[in-house]
Amino acid sequence: MNGTEVKEKQKKYVLQSWSRQGGLNPIPVERAEGIYFYDYEGKRYTDMSSQLVNLNLGFGNTDIADAIKKQVDKFCFVGPSYAAEARSELAEMIVNLLPDTFGKIFFTNAGADANENAIKIARMYTGRKKIFSRYRSYHGSSFGAGNLTGEPRRFPLEPGIPGFIKFFDPYIYREPIEFASEEEASGFYLAKLREQILYEGPDCIAAIVIETITGSNGVIIPPIGYLPGVRKLCDEFGIIMICDEVMAGWGRTGKMFAFENFDVVPDIVTFAKGVTCGYVQLGGVAVSSKIAAYFDEHLLSCGLTYSGHPLACAAGVACVNYYLKEEILDHVEKTGKVLAARLDHMQKIHPCVGDVRYIGLFSCVELVKDKETKEALVSYGRDPEGIMGKILGKLKEEGFMTYTHENMIFVCPPLIITAEQLEEEMDKLEKVLSIVDKEFI
Repeated sequence: MNGTEVKEKQKKYVLQSWSRQGGLNPIPVERAEGIYFYDYEGKRYTDMSSQLVNLNLGFGNTDIADAIKKQVDKFCFVGPSYAAEARSELAEMIVNLLPDTFGKIFFTNAGADANENAIKIARMYTGRKKIFSRYRSYHGSSFGAGNLTGEPRRFPLEPGIPGFIKFFDPYIYREPIEFASEEEASGFYLAKLREQILYEGPDCIAAIVIETITGSNGVIIPPIGYLPGVRKLCDEFGIIMICDEVMAGWGRTGKMFAFENFDVVPDIVTFAKGVTCGYVQLGGVAVSSKIAAYFDEHLLSCGLTYSGHPLACAAGVACVNYYLKEEILDHVEKTGKVLAARLDHMQKIHPCVGDVRYIGLFSCVELVKDKETKEALVSYGRDPEGIMGKILGKLKEEGFMTYTHENMIFVCPPLIITAEQLEEEMDKLEKVLSIVDKEFI
């Protein structure tokens, strides 16, 4: 098929997520390599969001592709109750990458069912039912993960499942209180969380689930002392601390897992995305040795047909090996400094840039109408004039491909991007921000 045929069939037969279907105009992708992909007319686009912040190692990684092919030649599938080399090896690799308190992995198909199974494990282990999660969070859109989610994508699932309790993120930029320091802010948010725990009944709460760094709701980085404070509250009340590392994990922040940046060790870690970089879908739940031991004598009432799919696990083994042998974490640290410098510069010179937040190659630009009042360029949950879509269209014209959410533009390129490539792409973003300064504020 040619590009037009591919696009028209997509529009005719495929329901596209998070979209009104009538106005869609998808790019038909013919080929891709590294950080670039190309349409059927040969136009090059740069993937500045790693697709859905999952394609960490870019397109066309031969190590991952060859590992999948090798597994195909052995067998493509065997059920979860059988021992498969790739499954066993990947589980061992992940456990060894985590703190020594971790013991086993339950594999899932993606991030949403990783979070759902983490909730089930916490409930079975503690015998409690209530689950805390944050308003500015996205943990998936299936029924359980959607109830765990705090932002508006949970609304189609409501009225929801009883026992899901929401609390507020430490979103200092949007907080009307002026804090003297990050530590003071952490103290405030932790005090409110502790109060809410007491009001909900500590003996009823199974887990507190947090994105280690809030992802698609703004790359909100926890202030100093916040995550250790959550850990302390969990220890005080016997609550399981679950860190959702689906987006922030696998080198995105310059550490293999984002919680390593904050001097904290959770009880459960959920992951997906960067474990295979999307070459074959895979997710998982990493549990502490203590939790793993509990299920030696108690039924683990969790199961999926494709748990630990051999092709996915083969891709995962190759992916993890690539992170290590190519020293991707060091590369992210170096290129992350380039990204940080450019974002700080943009915040200084562009009236539309209210805040920039970044860690490693995980960042976003928050757009405002007025820097002094911090009035958002579009209201929370509302963009009747389609302003963010227009901005995204201008970026697309430049070949800078990413996504927006609320009043934010995300800059989360593949972790293999070079400093030179990054500078080239940030020039494009700078150009579009200059247009936003003139036309939208």
